[in-house]
Amino acid sequence: MTDKVEQAGNKQKRSLKQILPWILVVGGTIGLLAAAQLTLEKFNLLTNPGEALSCDLSPIVACGSVINTDQASAFGVPNPFLGLAGFAVLITIGMGMFAGAKFKRWFWLGLQAGAVFGIVFVHWLIYQSLYTIGALCPYCMVVWTIMIPLFVYITLYNFDQKHTKTPKKLKRVVNFTTTYRSEIVLVWYVVIIALILNRFWYYWSTLI
Repeated sequence: MTDKVEQAGNKQKRSLKQILPWILVVGGTIGLLAAAQLTLEKFNLLTNPGEALSCDLSPIVACGSVINTDQASAFGVPNPFLGLAGFAVLITIGMGMFAGAKFKRWFWLGLQAGAVFGIVFVHWLIYQSLYTIGALCPYCMVVWTIMIPLFVYITLYNFDQKHTKTPKKLKRVVNFTTTYRSEIVLVWYVVIIALILNRFWYYWSTLI
């Protein structure tokens, strides 16, 4: 069983180099569009205070309930501005890989640090949205969705290319994660969806 997992892991590793540029470009483009739309909504709210936004879909799913909170400008600037810069960088890296660009190890470690920051920040925002603000921003949820595969694939690629050293004790874990990466992302989504359903069940139950 272990041998089969390792063999499957080796096969999956070979495809990481081909898949990562697509993940970066497609994920980066989706994230960039979501950040751009959030930026437009922010400007619209500043010029038309009190006006309902296009993403205010219900009492629970509404950008307007989130966009003016302190959490929406966690580092002193609106969070979408960080998204505009970060996702543009990911698209550029992905297109560079398509063109055959080679990047140094320090570059990939920098990207890994950015991915770790992004996934931690996103989960902090998830917690804040669910348990402090009590509302869901549709475009924010798009960013949550694409950050998970971006983090997973960037991390596994760095292990595969030995940019990040793998301790011997963790090699089987890395092989397992590489083999079942799609399933891991899916389970990750299911957990977040379950948290959302549980937190706002008082509202969802009224729609049934």
